[in-house]
Amino acid sequence: MAERIPPTSVTGELPDGLIDAFWAYENALLTNDLEALDAAFAPGNATLRGDAGGLLVGHDRISSFRGARGGAPVRTITSIHVRVLSHEYALIVSENEPRSGGRGLVTQLWARHADAAGWVVESAQVAGAPAAMNTAIWRVLGNPLVAPTTSDGGALDGETVAVKDLFDVRGFAVGAGIPEYLSEAMPADANAPALAALLAAGASVRGIAQTDEFAYSIAGKNVHYGTPPNGAVPGAIPGGSSSGPASAVATGHASIALATDTAGSIRVPASYQGLWGLRTTHGAVDSAGLLPLAPSFDTVGWLTRSAPVLRAAAASTLDAESQQPVDAQFVISTELLFAADPAMQGALVDAVGRLEAAGLVGEVGVVDLGDTSGFFDAFRTVQGAEAWRQHGEWITSHPGVLASDVASRFETASTITDDAESSAREVLAAARTQLDEALAGRILLLPSTASTAPSLTADPGEIDAARAATLALTCFAGIGGYPALSVPLLEVEGAPAGLCLVGPRGSDLALIDLASTFIP
Repeated sequence: MAERIPPTSVTGELPDGLIDAFWAYENALLTNDLEALDAAFAPGNATLRGDAGGLLVGHDRISSFRGARGGAPVRTITSIHVRVLSHEYALIVSENEPRSGGRGLVTQLWARHADAAGWVVESAQVAGAPAAMNTAIWRVLGNPLVAPTTSDGGALDGETVAVKDLFDVRGFAVGAGIPEYLSEAMPADANAPALAALLAAGASVRGIAQTDEFAYSIAGKNVHYGTPPNGAVPGAIPGGSSSGPASAVATGHASIALATDTAGSIRVPASYQGLWGLRTTHGAVDSAGLLPLAPSFDTVGWLTRSAPVLRAAAASTLDAESQQPVDAQFVISTELLFAADPAMQGALVDAVGRLEAAGLVGEVGVVDLGDTSGFFDAFRTVQGAEAWRQHGEWITSHPGVLASDVASRFETASTITDDAESSAREVLAAARTQLDEALAGRILLLPSTASTAPSLTADPGEIDAARAATLALTCFAGIGGYPALSVPLLEVEGAPAGLCLVGPRGSDLALIDLASTFIP
């Protein structure tokens, strides 16, 4: 039971039952009594709960968040200040000391509800003790961790980088989202070229950010370090495998995420968290000093909160001579559009209509990509074969280390035969030619993901279904080796989503320039 103390101060006549309701709530927190906590918050869609992670609106969303967090930190109430507003409303501000140290503050608007049989919370703002470092986002943090290598400023002067834990950072080992892998890895002798380019342009490294295990996921969950917060949708998954760097940017910890995209690992978190994210043309950025997953599809790229910063990062890294202008003709594929859920389909159609009306994309045509039914399976086969070739030996010698979903993918990958891989590569070679001919240099518009970010409490089957539907969209850029830019232009019921531009190889900078006109 929470140790009760009397109110430190009261303004107005203290209503009957209010303080008892307050302490009942504190006891429910202490025991993680979800039923009692649900009853303590007002029913309906107007109830509010906010903290450093964002604002939750509605009793059901608050309840879902509470069920996913696994209990609140143990705390001791040190003061209670009550301001009685009327017979039906009162404001309570309480101070607390978490067992872990520091001080916290909770502000609650209590209301007397007849249908709730007493006092309930209509609005709550929680300010916990400030964390020195969110270990779900960061593996290593500095101020800075690595300084710029230029003293004359540069295009990225003042920008800070969250480095995905797959890149070499001089003096640090690569952990790939797995503590056991990190414990056996050796510190890097030099920075990866992709990181060196950013440092040479004036950026500094804020820290090394978490990734999904071996980057073989697009959910953003990590059983070892926890799930990074979604900086745009509290209580939702952040998207992976560039989850840590994306969350660092979305929450304002860094301005640039240096990340990778094999099958959507930049575009998915960009879509889920309302960020700009670029998967570069395959091979356009030096991948030395990068722990591979599937080299035939692995690319380096960035996530940012704005187009100018993204362009500066890309221009500082890409070879200017390899970049080419693009004919600004846009097309959509009804086949790919229908792979997204209905709400996302509607959001994309609405967005394209607005862009057409504003004269920003001209008249968007419809492209027939031909028979693409075997593309995804072939992509998945080659990706799996390469992933097992890269990590299979380590996984075999470390049984039980990986999360069940990642382990299952690697187990399937281990069964791919040489003949199956060879056949899949033939399918992909033909698919690449087919896509080149169908698109003919035009820019393909499609949703970056098949849906908005699923809830942290979503059934694993629901998350897996969202993953499969999204990969059916994201794999096309990997098959063609195309650059793909996720632009935070869509919205579904208040949640962000990305409009993806897939352009010809070498049109990376041109895509950013075009899309920069979409958002004022």
